[in-house]
Amino acid sequence: MMLLKNKNDVDMFINAVDKCSGEVYVCSMDKTEEFNLKSLFSRYIAIGELCKEHGDEYEVFCANHDDEAVMIEFFYDLRKEDRKNKRCA
Repeated sequence: MMLLKNKNDVDMFINAVDKCSGEVYVCSMDKTEEFNLKSLFSRYIAIGELCKEHGDEYEVFCANHDDEAVMIEFFYDLRKEDRKNKRCA
């Protein structure tokens, strides 16, 4: 299942990362891949991975503890959008 399903999801994700003051990382669950989302090059690769069929097999980590609230809010909003879209479909 893809984590990011459309352009709106990607835009919301980028906005959340940009709000974070510290480094934000996306890591594969087996820890073989790690992408620093503050690096634009790494960000594009990570977004590509999150849009793939197994995008939900990645985890997000924040170097700054305060940034975790920003990312939690993003995931809450993403889930809310998914629910809204499923009811409309």
